[in-house]
Amino acid sequence: MLAVLNSQAQNYLISFAGAGATSVVNTVKVDNLASGATVTLGGGDVLHLVPIVGIGTSDNNNGKMQIFPNPMAEQSILTFVAPETGNAVLSITDLSGKTVCQINTWLLYGANSFRISGINPGMYFVKVNGKNYNFSIKLISQSNLQREAIIECIPAVKNLTGNLLKSSVATVDMPYTAGDRLLFKGISGIYSTIVPDIPVSNKTITFDFHDCTDADNNNYPIVLIGDQTWMAENLKVGVRIDGMQEQIDNETIEKHCYNDSDSFCVIYGGLYEWDEAMQYEATGGVQGICPAGWHLPTNAEWTTLTDNLGGEYFAGGKLKETGTIHWNSPNEGATNESGFTALPGGYRYVDGIFSYFGYDGGWWSSSEAEGIPSSAWGRSIYYSNNEVFTYYRYKVDGYSVRCLRDD
Repeated sequence: MLAVLNSQAQNYLISFAGAGATSVVNTVKVDNLASGATVTLGGGDVLHLVPIVGIGTSDNNNGKMQIFPNPMAEQSILTFVAPETGNAVLSITDLSGKTVCQINTWLLYGANSFRISGINPGMYFVKVNGKNYNFSIKLISQSNLQREAIIECIPAVKNLTGNLLKSSVATVDMPYTAGDRLLFKGISGIYSTIVPDIPVSNKTITFDFHDCTDADNNNYPIVLIGDQTWMAENLKVGVRIDGMQEQIDNETIEKHCYNDSDSFCVIYGGLYEWDEAMQYEATGGVQGICPAGWHLPTNAEWTTLTDNLGGEYFAGGKLKETGTIHWNSPNEGATNESGFTALPGGYRYVDGIFSYFGYDGGWWSSSEAEGIPSSAWGRSIYYSNNEVFTYYRYKVDGYSVRCLRDD
């Protein structure tokens, strides 16, 4: 059985390179969309994807406990989610019930990580006993090192960070299960590019860097989807005005922030009336309020995006950010496998009322609705399904903006 497990487990080494505006990669942030783990490392470092070989647990509600590698050669990393802050006992027992090693420690709510070493060959149970919870997982040791058994606390796996200051190349581990989708975000000065990938071998991730800087000097990450390069965040350029005020042609870019709160614009971007977004032109594909070299996508270009993702019926889930930090539950079908990271910024209506924050996200196109001069085409994504919906909207209402690179 152990030989089969070892033969199926794969260790992948991922390196990084830059192209386009610069070949230099300063830092890389890696998000595992399946497990929620996050690692940040230097652009010259190597990411080591460490397989998690499941041995099984004695408790189905085990706080997402994982041990990697398992079987253990010299040492293994235990990770789990503590449901509360407080004292806990971590112990390792053999099959006879004898305690091999035990520590009392203070755990914080959330992810915790410990290094296990010095365990003689055999099968063991690793247990975590808190005030209101008990977790257990099996560990197989193949270690031939004869030394004292040790359990020692290390920074949580989700917060591992490579040493970005050293000149030598570092290798940073990240737990990985075959088929996990990763988002690689490469950063080089003002440039930031996102690359989604499911690694199946050693490889080099190349970030194609291009400038995406708005009139307020906000820099945006970008992502290639099919043959299109999109902003990977909502536009937030402009001066916030009160929700009861209308945006007007006054040579100042104006925006509404949900509930008139600047903090909402920082995360979800601004809400713009169509004429303001277009900067009072009516030509499809105009730059409008987008950064130089970028434009408001036409209705046809939005259709190209959804077609690249399997059609409108499936594209919504592939565009939405995963989880329920920003989207309301259940955030149905969200995988963000495109790297677009759509957020539910809600809407601002002409009477100054804000609505649907957390439930819906809506984005303008630069195409007017045929025969309806008061309206323009847009797209909406909802928390409750996988779809992207095409609607025409009143131009005086406020919606989010994503820009498309001119090439």
